[in-house]
Formats: sequence, structure tokens, C-alpha cells
Amino acid sequence: MNKIKKIVIVGGGSAGWITAAALARGLENSKGGTAALDIHVIEAPDIKTVGVGEATIPPIVGFLQYLGVNEADFMRATRATFKLAIEFVDWHKKGSAFYHPFGSIGVNIDGQDFYQCWLRAKAYGMQARYTDFSPAAKLCEQNKFYFPHKAAKDSFLAGAAYAYHFDASLFADFLEDYCRPRGVKKTQAKVKNVEKDDKGFIRQLHLDSGERVQGDFFIDCSGFRALLIEGALQTGYTDWSHYLPCNKAVAVQTEVSAEFRPYTRASAKEHGWVWNIPLQHRCGNGYVYSDVHCSDDEASAILMDNIEGRPLAEPRLIPFVTGHRNKIWNKNCLAVGLASGFVEPLESTAIHLIMRGLRAFLDYFPDTRCAQSLQDEYNRIMLKEYQTIRDFIVLHYCTTQREDSAFWRDCRAMNIPDELQRRIELYRDSGLLAYTPDELFKGPSWYSVFEGMGLQTRSYSTAVESIQRPALFEVLNKVDTLMGQMAEGLPSHKEFIKRYCAINS
Repeated sequence: MNKIKKIVIVGGGSAGWITAAALARGLENSKGGTAALDIHVIEAPDIKTVGVGEATIPPIVGFLQYLGVNEADFMRATRATFKLAIEFVDWHKKGSAFYHPFGSIGVNIDGQDFYQCWLRAKAYGMQARYTDFSPAAKLCEQNKFYFPHKAAKDSFLAGAAYAYHFDASLFADFLEDYCRPRGVKKTQAKVKNVEKDDKGFIRQLHLDSGERVQGDFFIDCSGFRALLIEGALQTGYTDWSHYLPCNKAVAVQTEVSAEFRPYTRASAKEHGWVWNIPLQHRCGNGYVYSDVHCSDDEASAILMDNIEGRPLAEPRLIPFVTGHRNKIWNKNCLAVGLASGFVEPLESTAIHLIMRGLRAFLDYFPDTRCAQSLQDEYNRIMLKEYQTIRDFIVLHYCTTQREDSAFWRDCRAMNIPDELQRRIELYRDSGLLAYTPDELFKGPSWYSVFEGMGLQTRSYSTAVESIQRPALFEVLNKVDTLMGQMAEGLPSHKEFIKRYCAINS
């Protein structure tokens, strides 16, 4: 077996340093405490991270635990705040709002699924919304935070989950500091040329410094430029613009507001949607839009009309094409981050896809032959991951009831992926959900968006008919009341940050 001895990562930023940290930890030599092989990061000195992916989802908490870093130190270093949910404003129709909260929603009643119990109660006239029974949503409504894992086991708050908002550039710096004592080497230079062997495998990089860097395996973290996976290997790209109509974003940073929310806000506008992400030292803002329906100047004006606080820089334009590489792993090259593909940031999945791709790569870690069967299985797993995330995001667009602009009318009329159509039809007929246990978004996520976007189901599970109506209402009302009371006694999000991980200035 010809073991891989050296991995070369092209590109720094979040993708490059998450990759280096994950490999240094995953391939750690238990005796020496450093990576069991050489890891070399080639980072261009004058290319900045895209830096809009400042919101995350709960799997990142486990990733940091895997690395063994102290959470409070991480949050101080990256100016982070907590994130319990995403609030969607004006998506179903103007004047509407709903949460996609993290963690569990409700409790099983007599062994029956909570959503089915709630559907039955709703049919009997219950006014409480599905997400009213989410501990994360309750905390968001009151602008509170508390660690779910520190709540009493019998507390409803233990069902919440959380992620972070952080400064993407500072996150990359934090991980670089993590990697340095673990033997990861860094060279600041640009890749000038890529040398391949007669089988098409990458063997050597020629840098603009004159240095030549050899490797057994190469990881492309060069962002949309995709220097290796596309520039050298001509892998090809599957375009999803027909499913995801937005193709540009304009972003700007603003002063931090007096009180920062423990959730991301995504507000639908005439030609797309605006994000607001509160950090300890500033806010991230952006407008994701379709340039078929809106000019860049108009998009910038819309963004600036929808920010809170003084701008800290000029708005920055970021064009993109949603989709994925035809092969994310091709020969001895793996694409990670934007080089592998892009699904717009509506559900904050960009960093998750990096972590998911690296976890799968460590599971299928090759020798220097890079067996085709390993590549094929890896690509199958990652394509499925991309597709299910894409479908979840398309759901937000295709189910809108807005007709106030050409953009939203086009979204209502668009053709959608067959798998998403199947999920919607099953839900409408039965209130049931088609998904597999290894998917990123579980039942509570799908149900939250179905409900928030106004989809109606014609039925609910007959199994819940065994629960008597008075008992059902009693349990639901008790859960709703107790959740609200528990949240009331907790510190505000800002107060919790101040005690736990506040920055000095």
C-alpha cells in the first residue's frame, strides 16, 4: 500500500484552514501529537475570503468539540454570537414571518410524533403555531440564550440547539493558529502552473515565487476560481440556476446594534432577500438577488435602505453560479468549499458542506492510487448532500404566495426538482415527510418551513386518533406555557455573551 505522505491545500480562508485543521486532527499521530503526514497550505497573499458566510448551523458545534478547542476562546477570537434559528420575514407573503428553529420541537405524546399530534389539535381549532413549541424559537422571541446541554434533563429548553455567527476572516486566523503547532506548513504565493503526470494526476505546483511544491494529494480551496479541480483537471460544472434564481449578492458591514439577536434574519425583498447577521463588533448585511430582475446599482440601493447602523465600508459585489462540480473528488484532487460548488446562503450551509466533505474524505481516505471506487462513492454521497440542501432551499422560493414582482411570480411558476415535488405531494396528502436519517435537515426543519410557507396538509396520522381531545389540548397548552416561563427567567443574549465570551473592545 502506497500511503499518502503529503497533502497540499491550495487556498486559505475559511475553507483552506478548516481543511487543514480537520486533516491535522483526523490524521493526528497519537504519539507525537502532530499530523501523521505533511500538510502544506499555499495561500495567495492578496486574495481575500468571500467573507459572507458568517452564519452557521449546529453541526459546527460538534466540529469545534472534535478539534478540542475552547468554545469561549473561539467566540472571543472570532467576535462570535450565538444563533438559535433563522427568521424568515415576508417570504410566504408580505407581512408574514416565521422561524426555522434549531433543535427539537414539542414532545412525543403517548408515544406519538409531536407534529401529528399538533396537526390534530390544529384541526380542532388550536391557534398555537407549530414553532410555538420550539425551545429555540421561544428563546428567540424573548431575545434570550442559555446552553441547552446545561438545562435540566426534564427541561424543555434542553431540546434547543445552537450555532454561531462569527467573523469569517477571524475564523480563518483562529484555525491557522490551531494548525501551526500541529505541523501544518504555510507558503504565501500564487499558483502559476500545475504539472500533471501521464495519468492526469497532479504532481507538482509551480508558484510565482519560483518554488515548486510536490504532493501526493491536492485539495482545491481556491474558491470560485477552482484552480485545480477546474483549471487543471477540467472537471465540469452542473449549473442549478434554473432551480435557484439568485446569482449575485452585494454585501456591507455596519456598526453593531445596541442589542444583537440570537438568530439570523432573512427578509424577502422585491428581487431576492436581505440577510442581517449580528456579531459582537459589527453586523453583516447583504442582498442576494437575481440580476435578470434587478440591476447591480438597484440592488446596492435596496441593501443600503435596509441596513441598521452606519456602514463600515463600501458595498461589495459577489457574483456566483449555484451548482456543483461534476466530480468533487477527481483523481488525486478534492474540491472543498466554493471550489466544489455553491448553494446560496439562505440556510447557512456553506461551512457545513466543507465539514461534511472533509468527514466523508477521512472516511474514504485513499492511498496514492486514489481508487476509482472510493472516488465514486464519495461523489455519490456529496452529490446527495448537495441535492437535499438545494431542495430544502428551493422549497422557500417555490411555495411563496407573493405576486408583487416578476421575481416572485417566476419563483411560483418555476419547475422544481422531482424529489422535492415528491416530498411536497406526500406532505400535502398525508402530513408525512419523506427523508432519510442521514440528511442534514430533519423533520422539525421541513415542517417549520412547510408551515411557515403556508402549505396545507389534507390529513394527519390516524395513530393520533387514540389521544382524546381534552388530554391533547391539556398537554399542548402546558408545554407552551412552561416553555415561555422557562425562557423568561434566563439572561438576555447580550448579557449571556458578556458573561461568557465578551471581547475587550
